[in-house]
Amino acid sequence: MGEFELLTRIRERLPPAGARLRLGSGDDAAVTLPGAATATSVDAVVDGVHFRRDRATLAQIGHKALATALSDLAAMGAEPGEAYVVLGMPHDLGEDEALELLDGMAALATATGTSLAGGDLTRSAQLFLAITVVGHADSAELLVARSGARPGDILVVTGELGGAAAGLQLLRAARCIDHTGVGSMHRAARLRGRQLEPVPRLGAGRALRAAGATAMIDISDGLGADAAHLAAASGVGLRIEAKAVPQAEGLQEVAAATDRDPLDLAINGGEDYELLASVPPARLTQARRDVEEAEKGTGLTAIGEVIAVEGVEIRLPGGGILEPAGFDQLA
Repeated sequence: MGEFELLTRIRERLPPAGARLRLGSGDDAAVTLPGAATATSVDAVVDGVHFRRDRATLAQIGHKALATALSDLAAMGAEPGEAYVVLGMPHDLGEDEALELLDGMAALATATGTSLAGGDLTRSAQLFLAITVVGHADSAELLVARSGARPGDILVVTGELGGAAAGLQLLRAARCIDHTGVGSMHRAARLRGRQLEPVPRLGAGRALRAAGATAMIDISDGLGADAAHLAAASGVGLRIEAKAVPQAEGLQEVAAATDRDPLDLAINGGEDYELLASVPPARLTQARRDVEEAEKGTGLTAIGEVIAVEGVEIRLPGGGILEPAGFDQLA
């Protein structure tokens, strides 16, 4: 089968188009009817850097590729709209395998209301996906940037942290860690799922936007690194209480089994794709309520405050300071 036959099979499997998409995959360009404001982000995942084919199914790889891109829209409080996918196919990836990868992506697209509006195929030395996502809002002012945090705001985080890092440790040491060491087979599977199939917090992002969040970022490179990005963009400082950071169930056990510091995994591990936001104190209660209503089972935890002195200070329970770190693509 050649490129054009595979493209035809791909189009046959795409989920129904959203209301804004007038002309999708199959023409020279997509045609959309955007809202008053759009947010556009580009993300890529590469074999050996962001995933390994011997540790994830192709459907999981497709899911993760789209999820990580959509997480950027969640951090803006945008409504998901369209996604454009470039697939780099190595010679050992056949057409049926490419469709399995698409199925993982299409399932998430359906669940989030995202239209897979187009893209491209190319031969590549290794498997990669580059995804452009477009989100929408009624006005540009409704979208939440990283740059609006103000001294006195409360720093909050959705969900729990460290689950993806713990899941990666389990995947790396699958033969060395007894599942009973993390409490149960179910808990171990859930931690691996946090690494392989992250959930973009789109509902929580819109809820935080509506509740008056002043700044927001998704936690992809680790809380320490992404807090530093938010602080720099806003020209403020962040004071984080490490003991307040919500840790994923099973993180403590995985850290002990792999000789890792659980706080370091939670704060600097990365790939949780939760949201870090600053909220005025008077809006905290509403923000908690709205997030829990938007995404059942997802809590909102206050972990610190915004201060005037620039930089990020992560206070340890014993009085020490943890240096913020995280994932650097080029390190």
